[in-house]
Amino acid sequence: MPTVGVEDLKDGDFLLDVREDDEWKAGHAEGALHIPISDFVARYGELTEAAPQDGRVHVICRAGGRSAQVTMYLAQQGIDAVNVDGGMQHWSAVGRPVVTDDGQPGFVL
Repeated sequence: MPTVGVEDLKDGDFLLDVREDDEWKAGHAEGALHIPISDFVARYGELTEAAPQDGRVHVICRAGGRSAQVTMYLAQQGIDAVNVDGGMQHWSAVGRPVVTDDGQPGFVL
């Protein structure tokens, strides 16, 4: 399973958040694309439209389990995808910003 640490992510890296709506609303990484794992297959086209051509997709969830499933699926589709180790819990723990849809400080649910 290709994995990357939160510390290795750079500003501008494409981030796909696969947590559910209530988790996203509580707080997320600014600029991430949100497609809940429960809707992922049906909304797959949104990812292919938004993801950079020939770029890497960094997949994140709360702790890493759901994002690992989506990362494996994307790899099977021929997409360069990596799982973000530790997920949003680790993201927040290392001091990366977590925001709500209106840009206010958020939290990891």
